[in-house]
Amino acid sequence: MNANVNLNDLEVGFDVPALPGMRMDDIQTPCLILDLDALERNIRKMGDYASAHGMRHRAHGKMHKSVDVLKLQMELGGAVGVCCQKISEAEVFARAGIKDILVSNQVRDPVKLDRLARLPRYGARVIVCVDDPANVVDLSEAAQRHGTTIECFVEIDCGAGRCGVRTTEAVIEIARAVDGAAGLRFAGLQAYQGAMQHIAGFEDRKVKLDAAIAQVREAVDALKAIGLDPELVSGGGTGSYYFEAGSGVYNELQCGSYAFMDADYGRIHDRDGKRIDQGEWENALFILTSVMSHAKPHLAIVDAGLKAQSIDSGLPIVFGRDDVTYIKCSDEHGVVEDLGGVLKINEKLRLVPGHCDPTCNVHDWYVGVRNGKVETLWPVSARGKAY
Repeated sequence: MNANVNLNDLEVGFDVPALPGMRMDDIQTPCLILDLDALERNIRKMGDYASAHGMRHRAHGKMHKSVDVLKLQMELGGAVGVCCQKISEAEVFARAGIKDILVSNQVRDPVKLDRLARLPRYGARVIVCVDDPANVVDLSEAAQRHGTTIECFVEIDCGAGRCGVRTTEAVIEIARAVDGAAGLRFAGLQAYQGAMQHIAGFEDRKVKLDAAIAQVREAVDALKAIGLDPELVSGGGTGSYYFEAGSGVYNELQCGSYAFMDADYGRIHDRDGKRIDQGEWENALFILTSVMSHAKPHLAIVDAGLKAQSIDSGLPIVFGRDDVTYIKCSDEHGVVEDLGGVLKINEKLRLVPGHCDPTCNVHDWYVGVRNGKVETLWPVSARGKAY
């Protein structure tokens, strides 16, 4: 339980969806629940893999936005720190005492640059991504203004088509600028191939990563040749971490969704052609929802609609059931096809969300359950931190 929250001050239904000791049947819905046993197994498995392959694992905080989940990843899985996409996320984790923070994004706004430069005052190592020499000047000025040191990753666009530079020459130019700038330190490379993470076929994903690895290797060799050997080469996601770990180039992973496992990631295949949510990882995050209407014999209406989840990556899957199907939703309602008329009013279903990251961001709490009972509540610490 987060030390900043006193459960004795909270009331079920008004403040929180549940309290420790309650039965799952009594949890207020819709809400997020975590199967703590599955979550812990996922975290340990990734930690063991990273350790066995000599890799650092920097867990991605944008997925869960939770100080408590991150601390569990550090405790059970050996995570070295956190990736954040926004300064506001990074501020939450820095204030919670996390000592190794990567803002895996570009920071250009003057106010945000000031906030970034203040983060090391919390005692944290702070790294940010850079893809423009002009940004180096602004970062240096902010660091000097606040008397801190900001470390920098030069970001390579290795296929995602978002931020990052595409040529080794551009990598060298920015790395040299960082190395020569007061208040900054060149720490390495950001090389995350995000565009291929959800490609279903294992070999199809490998083709994309082979190209990315070759691009990153060229940049690393060129940096070494000028005396700027990168300390960290960071990247890798739930759909690709084994490729980066076996590359001989990367030494840090940035996996996030493995811990919760959503429906979209679950559809991709491992080396043997098996869905990764059927062996490699377990579903640990669910939207708990209740049947609120069954006026139509073949349709049950549940209380988890658009406001309880993101469906950008598809509709949720009803976990552990093949007799009912979640088929559509509106703001406050979800429609479940129930051809056999088996669902009852107030019956609860566990939904595996299509995309965990934005789904978690619309909730205040995680309800941690074990053996059918509520064990803990964790706030979604960085909920809504999008600036």
